[in-house]
Amino acid sequence: MAVKDRDRFSTATRIRLIGEQTAARVYRSQTRRQARRSRLTGRAALLALVLCSLIVALAYPMRQYVSQRAEIADLQRQQERARQRVEQLRDAKARWKDDAYAEQQIRERLHYVMPGETGYIVIDPGAAERSRADLGAADRPWYSNVWDGVDKSDASDQ
Repeated sequence: MAVKDRDRFSTATRIRLIGEQTAARVYRSQTRRQARRSRLTGRAALLALVLCSLIVALAYPMRQYVSQRAEIADLQRQQERARQRVEQLRDAKARWKDDAYAEQQIRERLHYVMPGETGYIVIDPGAAERSRADLGAADRPWYSNVWDGVDKSDASDQ
């Protein structure tokens, strides 16, 4: 009996007993968790099913809502640009009602001169190097565009 008592109080025996007790506690804890998990699995599955159903049911309307909001924003931007363009055109119309502005534009764009004045057209020295085809219609005098049109239509008839 002395050997058993001594064996019972030895460090190795105590450590082995502590390990067995700990293992038993862990095993009991795991079985409790598994029991709890098994009880919640049905509820969790039902909750997941309900959530998925809600997400699927709301996905299309939300997509439509977002796309319609984007379309509304685009239309509002277009409307604002149209308002600005209308204001610009009203300003231009008001300027053209002024005789001094109209006269200035006629002189500048059409190269008109008042009676008694002498008209000059300044030719750019680099213009000789550029061909007439390189110039856009807006860069040339209006009468050059008219004669080019006549020449083109005459050439297409032949």
